[in-house]
Amino acid sequence: MKNSFDKMMSLDIYVSNLDKEEYVKIADNLNPSSKKSINLLSWGIQDLFIEKELYSDLKLIKTFSKSFNWKNNITSIIKENDYESLVLTDIQKKIIWVSDGFTKMTGYEKEFALNKTPHFLQGEKTKETTRKRIQTKLLKGKPFKDVIINYRKDKSTYKCELYIIPLHNKDNSEITHFLALEKEVV
Repeated sequence: MKNSFDKMMSLDIYVSNLDKEEYVKIADNLNPSSKKSINLLSWGIQDLFIEKELYSDLKLIKTFSKSFNWKNNITSIIKENDYESLVLTDIQKKIIWVSDGFTKMTGYEKEFALNKTPHFLQGEKTKETTRKRIQTKLLKGKPFKDVIINYRKDKSTYKCELYIIPLHNKDNSEITHFLALEKEVV
C-alpha cells in the first residue's frame, strides 16, 4: 500500500522543480476548473484516512511486539495484507487487543471483546466443521487463511475471512500470541 501523503509530496516537489515553460504546459491539469467535475477520492482523501488507521494499528502492534519480544516482521504483516479488523489474542485465544476496525465490522465495543475468546462472535450458522478446522490449523502453528460465519452485535451474520498468524518469541521456541487480520467477504 503506497502512502498517499508521499504521493502528494512527490507531486509538490516535482512541480516546484519545473521551469516556467514546463509549468505552463501542465498548469491546466493542476488547477481544477469549474467546468471539470472533481472526484475527491482521486485526491487521495480516502487513502489518507486508511493510511492513518494503518499507521495507528502498526504503531500499537509494534508496541506489543516490543513488549512480547516477537520475531515476526510486524511491519510487513500489517502493510502487505488487506484487512478491516485486527484481533490479537494470547496463546489461550483470549483477546488482549482489537483495532478500531473491529468495532466497525462487528458493532462490539473494544472493551467488550477484551478477555473473551472470538467464540462470542459465533452462533447457530457457524459450522462446527469450520471451528474444528480452524482449531486444527492453530495447533499446527503456521499462518493460514479461512472463512467463518460470524455474528455482529445486532445478530446479523457476515462471512469473515481470517488470516491468522502465530507470533513467535525472538528465539522462535514458542508461539506466544495469534494475530488475526480479518475482513468481510461476500
